[in-house]
Amino acid sequence: MRRIRIAVAYDGTDFHGWQVQPGLPTIQGAIEAIVGEIEGKPVSVAGSGRTDAGVHALAQVAAFSIGNPIPPPNLKKAINRLLPAPIRIVSVEETHAGFHPRYDAVAKTYEYRIFRGEVCSPFERRYVHHYPYRLDAERMRALAPLLEGEQDFSAFAAADESDKEGRSKVRKVFSSQLETGPDRLVYRVRGSGFLKHMVRNIVGTLIEAGKGNLGEEGLLGLLAPGSWKKAGPSAPACGLFLMGVEYE
Repeated sequence: MRRIRIAVAYDGTDFHGWQVQPGLPTIQGAIEAIVGEIEGKPVSVAGSGRTDAGVHALAQVAAFSIGNPIPPPNLKKAINRLLPAPIRIVSVEETHAGFHPRYDAVAKTYEYRIFRGEVCSPFERRYVHHYPYRLDAERMRALAPLLEGEQDFSAFAAADESDKEGRSKVRKVFSSQLETGPDRLVYRVRGSGFLKHMVRNIVGTLIEAGKGNLGEEGLLGLLAPGSWKKAGPSAPACGLFLMGVEYE
């Protein structure tokens, strides 16, 4: 069997996230159906992580094992020919048999885009959070780096089915920065891994800070070990992009 590693770009607007869900369109489900058709039997496609419904990706990483001898360039063409237009395989390569896109990842980068202008173009509305209200962007920019380091992000995590297993919610954030412009804000975060809704909850919290509802002390309080408080409202999925996944 050959182990195949792929990078996938997708517009997540019309999909119910990455992970297969019975009766619902998902990114993983679409790829598994097509690779299985090429292989002639069901194929399991593992991803580097589960993006939520409506979240986009420029370079999601996934892998699967097949016996078909088709060369990688031809495999990429064959899959793209059958995939729906919002999903595209951007690279295909053979890798070692033990490669796992989730467990072998050492870092991921996400980007969240906020458009602040009064009128949002209909050609951009699917890819930004339109927020045309007053915000203290400089305050948000100053608070963003406080999220860097190894910290307990329980306050920023949505309830997950794995919670019953008691897994740690400590994550290491390598960089957390907000870029400000005349009509848009771009938040970029790079870390070892992320919890369910973690980035969207961080952005929602920074927006609360920009509205004047949260300061440095309040943000640090959310990161305190054992804190019972919860982060600000989750920002909409449409503004979030998985930019890339890094490996050794």
